[in-house]
Amino acid sequence: MKFNNEKLKIDGIDKKILRFLMADARKPVLEIARSIGISGAAIHQRLRKLEASGLLAGSKFVINAKVMGYTTMAYVGIYLDKAMSNPVAVKQLEKVPEVLECHYTTGDWSILVKVLCRDNEHLMQVLNNEIQQIEGVSRTETFISLAQQIDRQITI
Repeated sequence: MKFNNEKLKIDGIDKKILRFLMADARKPVLEIARSIGISGAAIHQRLRKLEASGLLAGSKFVINAKVMGYTTMAYVGIYLDKAMSNPVAVKQLEKVPEVLECHYTTGDWSILVKVLCRDNEHLMQVLNNEIQQIEGVSRTETFISLAQQIDRQITI
């Protein structure tokens, strides 16, 4: 099945390339080319097209946080005193290195953040001394992740 929108058309070969790179972004282009049965130049050309379309947002190395001693992952729902506090709160949350993600949400919370800490004591310090001290934050609700059971990207 072909995916297509106004800016981008992806065919079966593009999908194969993407699947290889999603599994291992360091896989050599020539190895991918041999596996698919096209030239390395064709792979490069298709990758440039996919990057130019905005579909590929880069590649990165993933740090194993546990090796660095960060073992407590938590999600913190942040209640703001008023909606106008959002931009100021987000600017302050950007300064907290333990905050990995920040989402503007529907529902009870105004903001949901993903936080990574060394342990529960570190989490408590981040909550009490950083997040709850931000102007406009009225209270927080914290959920500690015991284990990440699924970690994937969208299927191509």
